[in-house]
Amino acid sequence: MSLFISTAHAAGEAAQQPSLVANLLMIAVFIAIFYFLIWRPQSKRAKEHRALIESLGVGSEVVFAGGLMGKITKIEGDFAVVELSRGVEVKVQRASVISVLPEGTLNNL
Repeated sequence: MSLFISTAHAAGEAAQQPSLVANLLMIAVFIAIFYFLIWRPQSKRAKEHRALIESLGVGSEVVFAGGLMGKITKIEGDFAVVELSRGVEVKVQRASVISVLPEGTLNNL
């Protein structure tokens, strides 16, 4: 029986553990991958969306997340009053705007 134990112990000593530097390097590579593929693009999109929201003004033709399109008639803090068609106005959050249309787009639809 001691024969099996001694060979198992010798095999365990022969297998070396990875060095601390290799482990830290692998963790650094994973962090870099997540940064460049997930965190950085997401923060860039969020920054662009904040700039879009800040640039909204009266008369801007916009598209909302739900697919509605309209022209901003009044801005009230975090909300905007949007005219969807003549006489139909709704109040929506400015953050729900996903894009600004070129001037005159609504007239051509």
